Amino acid sequence: MFSHPRAGRVFALLSVVLSSSAQTLTMEEAIEEMQPYTGEHVPGVDTTTLTGKVMCGYQGWFGAEGDAIGRGWVHYGGADFGPGRCTIDLWPEVAELEDDEKYRTPFLHADGSIAHVYSPGNRKTVERHFKWMQDYGIDGVFLQRFAVELKHPATLHHRTLVTANVQAGANRYGRTWAMMYDLSGLRAGLMEERVQEDWKRLVDRTKVREDQAYLHHKGKPVVAVWGVGFSDDREYTLEETRDLVDFLKNDPVYGGNTVMLGVPTYWREQKGDAVEEPLLHEIIGMADIVSPWLVGRYTTPPEARKNIRRMAEDDRAWCQERGLDYMRVIFPGFSWHNLMQTRGKDQDLDAVPRLGGDFLWSQAVANKRARADMLYVAMFDELDEGTAIFKVSNDPPVGESPFVAEKDVPSDQYLWLTGEIGKLLRGERRDTYILPTRKHE
Repeated sequence: MFSHPRAGRVFALLSVVLSSSAQTLTMEEAIEEMQPYTGEHVPGVDTTTLTGKVMCGYQGWFGAEGDAIGRGWVHYGGADFGPGRCTIDLWPEVAELEDDEKYRTPFLHADGSIAHVYSPGNRKTVERHFKWMQDYGIDGVFLQRFAVELKHPATLHHRTLVTANVQAGANRYGRTWAMMYDLSGLRAGLMEERVQEDWKRLVDRTKVREDQAYLHHKGKPVVAVWGVGFSDDREYTLEETRDLVDFLKNDPVYGGNTVMLGVPTYWREQKGDAVEEPLLHEIIGMADIVSPWLVGRYTTPPEARKNIRRMAEDDRAWCQERGLDYMRVIFPGFSWHNLMQTRGKDQDLDAVPRLGGDFLWSQAVANKRARADMLYVAMFDELDEGTAIFKVSNDPPVGESPFVAEKDVPSDQYLWLTGEIGKLLRGERRDTYILPTRKHE
């Protein structure tokens, strides 16, 4: 129905029109912006373990015209963002946002009012996201850090700003977070220059591992690397990836980390979306946590349950034999119609229906029955591929660009349901396939 989501996900990460401030920023100035977090810390979730946690991916890759990022409409649709030209299939709910958190767009709602979006460059909004996580009992996030964005001052500035905002939100609202490097789009021979050198800057300049909200597991800070072993003709090599894992594990200064690898669905069998290379298993065996990517690999609750029953037990057994933890990905639905339209491709809107949460819940229960003790929800804020669990609008703009909207589903349904999945994982509620219902006062 659609090709590998995320396997080729770096769509025009750098092909945006930069504002004058972003254009004139030098690399030295961008690096200088990388500073330690010095704000308040409020204790909350246990940051010493990943066991028992439901973590979400946090893209933080959007940018709005007039925001502090200074790159214009990033991941909303580029410089000509407007009706008929956008890359998102879900519209963010901005009703709770204050005026200085809302960014005007060329889109209109059915009543003729101007449609607004948000920016993760606005600290107030990112802190609000973490307040939602606290409100609904979501443990925290893996913050995406795209390797292809670490060379250019404007995109490094974007990443630095969002990272600082995530740190503030996690610390203020008692959540946890960890860094996840996404290798998508990285060319061969650049792993050390881009990723290893960046990790050194994070450790030296931002003291990232000293952040009280930073996630640890088995006594060490967690660092995730996504994109290991996919069969979609990536330029960086397995050998480079092996060296990166060795660096993160064993470097005398910058190592000593718990390493999680984001791998293909069929990593163990080495077929389909995975390369058929013995080195892949060697690299995975060097790590600590295995997290297979499942988005788009099934499209209905029965298919999801079948996939989990067929694969999870054998995957977990392989991991246990090698002392590895196993963290499967679950997702609420999928849609990238508008994004594909900008590429000249036709894809169905609402390709994997959310079913009011039944699709997400069925995956969670099946994984619980397969003895899952940690889960990764893709994603907290992903509007482009329609996997966001944060509040999305049931009254999106009208016009040339269509959007997915569940008219009778509360905008916070998936935040609430993700919190319930945490309870399910920890044995605090029954593992029934019947979708939970909400109790309203």
